[in-house]
Amino acid sequence: MPSACDSPIDDIEDMVSADDPTPQERQYARKSIVPRARKRNTQQTTEVLQADSVIPGMQKIWMRTWGCSHNNSDGEYMAGQLAASGYKMTGRNQCADLWLLNSCTVKNPAEDHFRNSIKKAQEQDKKVVVAGCVPQAQPRMDYLKGLSIIGVQQIDRVVEVVDEAVKGHSVRLLGQKKDNGKRLGGARLDLPKIRKNPLIEIISINTGCLNACTYCKTKHARGDLASYPVEELVERARQSFQEGVCEIWLTSEDTGAYGKDIGTDLPTLLWRLVEEIPEGAMLRLGMTNPPYILEHLEEMSKILNHPRVYAFLHVPVQSASDSVLMDMKREYCADDFRRVADFLKDKVPGITIATDIICGFPGETDADFQETCDLVKEYRFPSLFINQFYPRPGTPAAKMTQVPAQVKKQRTKELSTLFHSYNPYHHKIGETQLVLVTEESFDSQYYVAHNKYYEQVLVPKRSEFKGKMIEVEIFEAGKHFLKGRPLDGSEVFTPSIAEPLQQGEVSGLSPIVLKPSHLHSSQSGDIVHSFLPRNRQSLF
Repeated sequence: MPSACDSPIDDIEDMVSADDPTPQERQYARKSIVPRARKRNTQQTTEVLQADSVIPGMQKIWMRTWGCSHNNSDGEYMAGQLAASGYKMTGRNQCADLWLLNSCTVKNPAEDHFRNSIKKAQEQDKKVVVAGCVPQAQPRMDYLKGLSIIGVQQIDRVVEVVDEAVKGHSVRLLGQKKDNGKRLGGARLDLPKIRKNPLIEIISINTGCLNACTYCKTKHARGDLASYPVEELVERARQSFQEGVCEIWLTSEDTGAYGKDIGTDLPTLLWRLVEEIPEGAMLRLGMTNPPYILEHLEEMSKILNHPRVYAFLHVPVQSASDSVLMDMKREYCADDFRRVADFLKDKVPGITIATDIICGFPGETDADFQETCDLVKEYRFPSLFINQFYPRPGTPAAKMTQVPAQVKKQRTKELSTLFHSYNPYHHKIGETQLVLVTEESFDSQYYVAHNKYYEQVLVPKRSEFKGKMIEVEIFEAGKHFLKGRPLDGSEVFTPSIAEPLQQGEVSGLSPIVLKPSHLHSSQSGDIVHSFLPRNRQSLF
């Protein structure tokens, strides 16, 4: 019987060339790493010898990820490489030997949680490795001293860093990855990964962006735009479907800017991906800023009308005041956003437009805020992310004259009240809809499905529905969800072209039979299996 510490991961929420070694090949070249050892006095000599005698690859690792789907994708890749190298990923932090903390720098609260987790780990004498946008942007922060760091462009080397960390060494990999002098889009897409949800593949199509928003700290970490080639993304999608995935999320800091650095564009990529999507499977497009999607509205409307693409688009407006948008350096005006929203609502009937709003940006007046409220009243967004402004250290906005904290809180509360004053789904009661079931609700009472417009539909929790396309009648509508009753006699359609991987199973790898000398036991007595990438020769 597995112990409580062997439960699956609860929360695992970038730049290499094709010639770089795989994680498995790198496992046999660990001696080439030159760790930066912590300074120790002579009385600690025995301690160093004990640390160096630790055998990496047998420890249990707990991972926590904060932030966006791009960060979650990075976390999935890091977990997969560690598991493929022999480490045991656990969902119980108290049972872990090492905590891998994958951070987000968008808001102060996310960084506060990250910092507190480091402190908690240290209090429990856990080894700590940090990753994500916080250490990439601010590696010299006092609370990061002495910790091993994996930069956002170095996630393919997570095994090396963890190997050294468990031996007591401090390693920091923060450099840029380039190929012939050109910055690349991210970690190789065929690396091992553990999907948080085996039915959903998150694909980062590019990293960084073309903007210089005055409030944004992520730019300091992710840098300028760097896109993956179309063929690599198509191949990754193809492999995902072969592993039983039935839903793909495309993500990046700005999907609309995709390809501008490599001579292509987002519609070109999307049309190629659509060719690979099996019947009944779906593709969801991630966030895009208004300036770049404006160039492709006609093509985007055709793609969003495709039966295997969700009619959903996340377009952050941030403010409806042109004065505030100028101070933010958002490179568009409120009318540009209206043009995007109006065109798509006209050409893609029923489309869901999600947006973000920042309340209390420096210099925002009562009149500016009223313009934003008027925009929400006009469009009645079904999905609205309301954020109170937090000044991030090192950003131009942090040096601007701040709106009083009480005013920011009041505006955030007022906008939230406005958002909750309308029900965007009530008119859908009685409709018959096809929905794709991919998740379980937070309260574990329902399965979560999505209709063509990526609206959340709760359905009965019946095992035969998971990963299936089913037909339901909508009988209830809440603020953030619909409830659907399966139609009697309707067909349950399976979009997956292969059996999905098991929860916690490593993607992109095939099990191999090892000689007895290559097997080792975990602390719980379970055999830890090793894996090799498909289409690669055995290293033994």
